[in-house]
Amino acid sequence: MAAEDRPQITLITPPSFDLDVFPARLAAVLDAVDVACLRIALASREEDNLLRAGDVLRELAHARDVAVVIESHLLLVERLGLDGVHLTDGARTVRKARKDLGAEAIVGAFCGPTRHEGISAGEGGADYVAFGPVGESPLGQGTQAEFELFEWWSEMIEVPVIAEGALTLELVERFGPVTDFFAIGPEIWGAEDPAAALRALLAPLG
Repeated sequence: MAAEDRPQITLITPPSFDLDVFPARLAAVLDAVDVACLRIALASREEDNLLRAGDVLRELAHARDVAVVIESHLLLVERLGLDGVHLTDGARTVRKARKDLGAEAIVGAFCGPTRHEGISAGEGGADYVAFGPVGESPLGQGTQAEFELFEWWSEMIEVPVIAEGALTLELVERFGPVTDFFAIGPEIWGAEDPAAALRALLAPLG
């Protein structure tokens, strides 16, 4: 696959991690693989935890020219000096996020497997739309985002699209030509060497 056609990578953090250990693991991945964006996806609702983790990860990512977005927490974007927000409720809060954060911030929206939700998010001002899961996942309602959705989107819509959720080598190979980004996280963090796991997963992209 030609370099200009190769999907870029968004790296998703685990929902919880040890701040004494994880930054070194993350740095190793960022140094080994070309990553466009880091998504902080902590399950914690403790403001203190989010601020501490956000500070450490922002410094680490920005030192490597990697953009950083945080999942859902609109109010923490400016406080932490992040690049934007990743919304998990489809198109619902895209317009508000765009208004609150301004034109320069990244506003992305996860739209499940739903084309209509993706179109609404794009019209609301989203910089990208994420569909998933593309693989078989026991999470949510088990409905997968179909290959045809990405195929149609890549031909008809200019808003960049992210494929994510239960990615495998075969899915990376199949979806590579019809997506702008792959968002990867759960697939690699359980490995002893996450950087090697990520490189292996991306092997079909050349």
